[in-house]
Amino acid sequence: MRKMIRGAAAFATATAAVLALGGTAGAHPADAWAGCPDGAVCIYPQNQNPAVKPSQIYYSYGAHNLSNQFGNHWVLNNQTGGASASLCYGSGGGNCGNPIAAGTGVYADLGPINSITLNRP
Repeated sequence: MRKMIRGAAAFATATAAVLALGGTAGAHPADAWAGCPDGAVCIYPQNQNPAVKPSQIYYSYGAHNLSNQFGNHWVLNNQTGGASASLCYGSGGGNCGNPIAAGTGVYADLGPINSITLNRP
């Protein structure tokens, strides 16, 4: 009888440990999209497809100059409230392409891109 009680207690402890670890190990905030936090625009490492972990995260509106970004990268706009982002050929936000709408992303060659802008809605 003691063996059965000890076995049941050991099983219950192991089950609780697995549930506790399994419940949090893969958890991500509900507002993160491919590791990009809510309210941010994220650039992912070259050729990371699918996008998993960003290498650059931008939160503030305005222009942000890029450096050493070559080849294809995912750029995800996880801003809220309809804010957009633009990839720009010039530094300081000059000569920008079409806006990237909130909740969308593009897979783009960043070689000719020199800056990114986060645009107020």
